Amino acid sequence: MRISRTATALVMALWASVSASAGAATPEFRSPEEAQTQGIGAYSGGYYEMAIPALEVAAAKNLFYAQYYLARIYADNQSAHTDHAKAYLLFQKIANDYADVDPDDDNRAPYVAKSLTALAGYVRRGLAEVGLEPNPERAADYLHHAAIFFNDEDAQFELAKLELKGEGVPSDVARGKHWLAILSQKGHAGAQAFLADLYWRGMFMDRDPVRALALISVAVKNAPGGERVWIEDIYQNIYCGAPAGVRKQVGGMVAEWDSRYGRRPDREDRTGLGFLDARATRTCANGETVPLDFTAGKDRDDRPVADAAGARPAEPAPGFVQGGGALGVLSDPSAIEPLRGVGRRDTR
Repeated sequence: MRISRTATALVMALWASVSASAGAATPEFRSPEEAQTQGIGAYSGGYYEMAIPALEVAAAKNLFYAQYYLARIYADNQSAHTDHAKAYLLFQKIANDYADVDPDDDNRAPYVAKSLTALAGYVRRGLAEVGLEPNPERAADYLHHAAIFFNDEDAQFELAKLELKGEGVPSDVARGKHWLAILSQKGHAGAQAFLADLYWRGMFMDRDPVRALALISVAVKNAPGGERVWIEDIYQNIYCGAPAGVRKQVGGMVAEWDSRYGRRPDREDRTGLGFLDARATRTCANGETVPLDFTAGKDRDDRPVADAAGARPAEPAPGFVQGGGALGVLSDPSAIEPLRGVGRRDTR
């Protein structure tokens, strides 16, 4: 995708403003590397006001991690420092410079994948501030690169939704369901919630209220801070709509599925999209309190959790097919096709 000359000029002006503001603060740090270290430390503690000046200094010197975390701050809609134009610029620069790093031998690879996924969101929706028109096809290319080349779970999840809708890619319900099935087994809360909603509504598969409630009950425990609200919305809708008989059947399933498909969430949101807040009490229309944990007080085995960059866990066991396995939604899903040409210099 090519952006207009006007948009290009604006992007260059934005980057110049970042560099200029960073230059003014340079005396506070002995080196760009020190600025990056301090900035990431402040970011990790949730102190965006302290993180931004340090990260701007380091980002202006093209330090990779400073660019990434600065972009995350600017992309955070819950922050007082949201600036989507700057976030887009930074994600686009990371994608352009690092899209072909070795996914198996470069520590930056998971962060590049997250940048591609974030960039895809901007490209799919468009961004008026930089003259960026919506381009679903290009967004799908970014997601495909992150999903296949970097094996990024969030990109796979977003790509699955596009394939179900046929948005930016040819409609491929079987493959979209395949992504959701595999991700749900890995413990991806977003995929679990989305799949639960499909079961509840009977979309793309037979309606199954028991599976829907069991799966969303696992997802709501897995949900990171940045994804919590919409996942709890689905949970509330399913729980309140489920009759007593369905809830009774689900009780034993949730503990088992939580052990098999759950992840213990970190105390802070490690996606870079904000930090955890206390969960609000939810109620059904009849005033009934919605319990957010079917398995409260029950222990389960610890499960590996993806790291801050979303490093992938081990592949799930085979046998996730129609009529088999706990979730079974597919029969012999075809292999995912190879990468569709998003190259290092083909990301504008």
